Amino acid sequence: MLAAMADAAAAECCGTQYSCVTASNTLSWINAIVDFIAPFNSLINAHVVNFFTDRLWENVDKEWMDCLRREPVQNLLLIPSGVVQDHWPASLKQFILKLRALALCQEQVDVNTALPGLYITSLNTVLAQGMNVKKKHEVEILSAVVSTVANNVRADAVIDVGAGQVVVAVDDDDTDPRQVEGHGMGYLSQVLAFQYQHPVIAIDACSHHGSVTDARAERIKKHYVSQMLKSGSGMWSLNVPKTITCHVLSIDTLKTLVEASLPVDDALQSTSMGNQNKDQGKICWSSNAKRKPSTVLAGLHACGDLSVTMLKTFIECQDVKAVVSLGCCYNLLSEGSAKDGESEFGFPMSHAVRSVGLSLAKNARDLACQSADRWRSLDMHAGIHNFELHAFRAAFQMVLCKYYPDFTMNTPSIGRKGKALRRRHQRRSAESHLHLKGSTGHLRQDFLPVVSTESETGIFISLF
Repeated sequence: MLAAMADAAAAECCGTQYSCVTASNTLSWINAIVDFIAPFNSLINAHVVNFFTDRLWENVDKEWMDCLRREPVQNLLLIPSGVVQDHWPASLKQFILKLRALALCQEQVDVNTALPGLYITSLNTVLAQGMNVKKKHEVEILSAVVSTVANNVRADAVIDVGAGQVVVAVDDDDTDPRQVEGHGMGYLSQVLAFQYQHPVIAIDACSHHGSVTDARAERIKKHYVSQMLKSGSGMWSLNVPKTITCHVLSIDTLKTLVEASLPVDDALQSTSMGNQNKDQGKICWSSNAKRKPSTVLAGLHACGDLSVTMLKTFIECQDVKAVVSLGCCYNLLSEGSAKDGESEFGFPMSHAVRSVGLSLAKNARDLACQSADRWRSLDMHAGIHNFELHAFRAAFQMVLCKYYPDFTMNTPSIGRKGKALRRRHQRRSAESHLHLKGSTGHLRQDFLPVVSTESETGIFISLF
């Protein structure tokens, strides 16, 4: 039921009475959503682990609870998609159908219709090395889209924002995520540079990830250089991505990077191959030296506020002619309010949404990222397993609150530890391992470094 209420922006809803044709239409839609969810704020802002401790079921209509507790699991899994059953109470059916009407349509757009002339090229084995099937599919399509857009706007370079591995930067209380960046090991940058021959600047928040990206690019460059030498077809020019390490935490930061990275007199470095101009490594932006170079901002899995920063930079920076971004982790958006005015918060972006007082706390944003399609695709056993996990975790929260109240008050992080935290533990463990090896001179081959945790109770929390 919580997922159904929070998934209003993700359920399929063709034929809705609302539209975004004009600004006033969009605002009317937003106001309808605000009015609809207001009575349920106590539910959508609650955390599922507190289901028992806060007796959340008492906030749900008793007639609905009596009906739904007898329903087959398959019917419950269809609720986020807006599917109702004939025998349900009229008020419950009206509630779910209203949710479906308020949800934004998510029909997949035909890329070839949106971008006529788009040609998607399959990645060779060298560029695709290390990618899983999903990542290869994403990079193949997005690189073709970015290349087409860059050619259409005659951009001099592409800036890949968040090119490295995932980096999470949050406050100590884990309630105000400020930035999440990255999509891989520079995959998009390298395909745009080596396959589509665009000058590319790859921005990454972590110097280590930048080094990994550069090392991969160097291996790819050696392959292409070898192919050029074997072909013996004369002079070739090979673009290699340029990596910049920087935390993009504001619009000004990204604008500065855009403006400073593309000076006319010191263009992007490329590797030029050929017998006659072997030492040349400059790209001439334009025959008109007075024209400032233009760019396209690109991002694959530009998470949280990073997507917002890219959009705002596109609006405010004249050098940016287009933006192509696939955002993710919208639950990690930082959130402001109407009183914040022109702030650096990621949500809401518009004056209109701020003016209506729409507020979605972190728990509500987490729920909003639930996928109706994913719930609908689960079979009965998988659905029961998911419900059991939440139930056991909520029961464990009751134990913590009763027997370890101080611990629950002093430990704000609920649920699994993030990937970034696990990576930090692994990196520290690896560094400790290397230090021990250097000091002792040898290690047993079966030695496994142990990552310590804050407490045994913390181990249990991370398991659910």
